[in-house]
Amino acid sequence: MSFRPNHASQTGSGRSIFPQGPTFTLENFSNRDFIVKDFVESLSDTVIPPNRRSLPANQIFDPKPLIRAFEQAQRQLNELSGDLELRENELSAAVRRAEAQHGSNAETLGRKLEQTIESFQKLDTSLKSSSGNERYGGSMAVETGRKLEELDRQRRRALDAHFLIECWDEVSNNGELTLLENLRRSGTGEGKIRSAHIARQLLRISQRLDPRSWSQSNGTAKQTNGVVNGVTGARHRNTREIIEKFSETLEKDLLKSFDDFYRRANFDGMRDCATVLQDFNGGASAIATFVNQHQFFIDRSNLITEEVGGDTETWERLADPDAEPPGIEASLQSLLDEVKVVVQDESSIIKKAFPFYEQVLTKFLQRVFQQSIQQRLEMVLEKANSVSSLAFLRSLQAARSYINSLVDDLKAHGLTEQPDTISSQTSTVLDQQLDDLFVPYFAGSTYIEKEKKNLEELYNSLMFKFTLYHSRRKKVPTTFMASLAKSGSDLIASARDAYMNRLDSSDFTPTQRKMLLRVAGLRDADSRQQEIELTEADGRLSIPYTKRMLKWLAEGVGRGLDLSGGSETPKDVSALLHMLLEHMGANYLEVALDAAADQALAAESIKQEPDFTYLAQLRTAISIMNLMVTTVNTVLVPLASSSVTIRRDMEKQRNIAISKMEDRINSIEQRTIDAVLNWMNRVLGNQKRNDFRPRDDALDAAFLEQLQTSTCQSISNFLVKFQTAASQGLDGPNLTLFLTEVAVGIRTQLLEHFKKFQVSANGAIMIAKDITRYLGVLRSWPLDQAFINSLDILAEIGNLFVIGPEALRERLRGNTGGALAGVGKENLRPYILKREDAGSVGIQSVLNSL
Repeated sequence: MSFRPNHASQTGSGRSIFPQGPTFTLENFSNRDFIVKDFVESLSDTVIPPNRRSLPANQIFDPKPLIRAFEQAQRQLNELSGDLELRENELSAAVRRAEAQHGSNAETLGRKLEQTIESFQKLDTSLKSSSGNERYGGSMAVETGRKLEELDRQRRRALDAHFLIECWDEVSNNGELTLLENLRRSGTGEGKIRSAHIARQLLRISQRLDPRSWSQSNGTAKQTNGVVNGVTGARHRNTREIIEKFSETLEKDLLKSFDDFYRRANFDGMRDCATVLQDFNGGASAIATFVNQHQFFIDRSNLITEEVGGDTETWERLADPDAEPPGIEASLQSLLDEVKVVVQDESSIIKKAFPFYEQVLTKFLQRVFQQSIQQRLEMVLEKANSVSSLAFLRSLQAARSYINSLVDDLKAHGLTEQPDTISSQTSTVLDQQLDDLFVPYFAGSTYIEKEKKNLEELYNSLMFKFTLYHSRRKKVPTTFMASLAKSGSDLIASARDAYMNRLDSSDFTPTQRKMLLRVAGLRDADSRQQEIELTEADGRLSIPYTKRMLKWLAEGVGRGLDLSGGSETPKDVSALLHMLLEHMGANYLEVALDAAADQALAAESIKQEPDFTYLAQLRTAISIMNLMVTTVNTVLVPLASSSVTIRRDMEKQRNIAISKMEDRINSIEQRTIDAVLNWMNRVLGNQKRNDFRPRDDALDAAFLEQLQTSTCQSISNFLVKFQTAASQGLDGPNLTLFLTEVAVGIRTQLLEHFKKFQVSANGAIMIAKDITRYLGVLRSWPLDQAFINSLDILAEIGNLFVIGPEALRERLRGNTGGALAGVGKENLRPYILKREDAGSVGIQSVLNSL
């Protein structure tokens, strides 16, 4: 900040005697960078001369210059303050005057607004008034307008009637329609529309006033002496023929004009022609011209006869049940993609060119679906059917899904209503066309029978070796093989010949035959052999085979929901359930369980050690049964929920099938238990009587080192093998219950067994060793814990032969507790009597106490 010093008082030499303080104005204080400290320092700097600022520090300070400078600054500040106050008063007065003026203006504008509103209300009231006193009211204006419109209509009708009478007079007397022809040739759309209306009216007049024209075939009527149309001796004209020829000429002219406009993409001209043609025949000729000459149908008519192509690998994938389907056929997909683009593009043209555009769009869609799509679809499905039934079903599903997506895309587009939602009429047409395409394939039970036939063929092929193996085992054909021979092969005894002859029939295509042979695990060369090599594995149940069968079933169920989901679904899934229970339940699981039951029955009666390898099939059978039941409960039964009757019937079928299989498993287990106990009884019967009464000369070191008798050794080995086989066939609670039941029988047999032999003191040691061995084997089994504790009675029975009389007495009194605490003493007497020292005084005393 800088201030100008005042040098008004100067000497003649130009030097100031009393330096003046700085001067300043309001602009100095209005600056945004103004600082008070800097302002005060500026005042001080202007007072002290530069030559005095460097004086010694001990010189006396003179405050007078500063006092004078600050006093002058204060005076100037006071003057500025007065100026500011004066300006503030002036501005305040100006503000008050402006506010008063604004209030006055607002009040004036308010009054004007109220006046305007009042005037508007009066005008509105006068327009709405129906009172007779309102000469120029709104009702009068409306009434006047209505009368004017009525007069204009009457004038037009009068002109039309006059023109119509002139035309009729011309055609009836002169046999010409010059006036109407001139109107037609006027070149305007309105003229053609009017000529069409008049031609139609002339036909009605001719029908009433000239009935002879409607009764004679053609030509001119003969002249008569009567009155014709009010003119004596006039020559009769065939007015009907003349008018119809004109109408035909007019229609051809309009169609030609419509076609020209169509080729030049003049949509307004097309619309005018279509409007006139609508009066002739509802617009059918215009629609036919538009649709028949559409480039899409012209191009596609040349391609529709092309054979369905595709590489062999793609068709084989369609026929392979284990391969993922490749999707829709390429040529059909190309057609549908083109249809989507064409329909979307043409819908906007149709809306511009036709006043009745929904009717035109309906005809166009019907032609597209019923001609182009349907013909190609039939060719694709015919080709797929020539490959295999599975290829047909997969192609049908892919086509239905793709066409359904096409319909959804067209609906989402809106077509003629774009960007709004598609009209309900067009949506209904699309749905109807979609349904009509597939009606032949879903009539009655056609579809589900084809689905069942496909699954049966696959199941029969997959189980061919299994069924053949068990047929050879039983030497008679099974019900399953009888079903294989249902095409006239009942007289063929061999299951192989029945199956091969069926594959060679005309029901199977070469591709399908090749695929079924692969599923059956056969080569074409093997099929010609008299004997097919079978192994033990061919006769066993297979979880991978089961999963394949259930996968095929799930694919069929999903396909059925896509294709024919609705009211027929419960019946369809019921049929599939029956088929599944018949093939997987009766012809697969039950056949394998019957074979295992036969082996168990044979093991029960043979004189050799039983072979329990068949038990391994139980675990597989139970797993397969669980898979099947899970599929039925989660896939099939819920789909029948809409029909309570069918659902209950399905649940009944399922329960009956499960019950039959569980009964077979229980029968196998029971026969196995009997076989184990029978063999145990047979081996125990071979126990030597001297095993527990060794001679004294036989008590050598080898005898003492012997762990157990040979009978015990044989039984132990047998039980170990049995437990291993049982563990392979059962697990969890089923295995525990099964082994516990066997162990109960073994314990009973051993308790009875030790009542039969005389036991010496040394023989008691062998009994103890045998019992220890038996207990070791049984306790290694996963038995019920309560039963494991009850096995201690065997050890206690062994002790009865070992301990002395006094210990025996204490044991029988129950003072020592143990497993014998709850056993009746009379039940222990037979064991004590078998002791070699049973006749001694000590033992007799114990016996007497019993």
